[in-house]
Amino acid sequence: MRKILLLSLIIASPLAIAGPQCTTAERSQWQDQKAFQDKLKAEGYEISKFKVTDGNCYEIYGFDKDKRKVEIYHDPVTGKAVKTEIKG
Repeated sequence: MRKILLLSLIIASPLAIAGPQCTTAERSQWQDQKAFQDKLKAEGYEISKFKVTDGNCYEIYGFDKDKRKVEIYHDPVTGKAVKTEIKG
């Protein structure tokens, strides 16, 4: 019984810390990465790191217009924020 519980915890652990699934759309439908980042910068964001996640999100690390540290997952098709973490 303990082995089964331990095994299920090991399997589920990466899923618990994984980011969201943002889209299943073809990459040809995604917004251009540079244009997307430029739009966020025009809105007052400072982007320290930008990446495409395994869940098909545009993920940014940086600061919002109020200088709060943020990590935001965006749908690359719509640009909508799917998950936002404010750290300060």
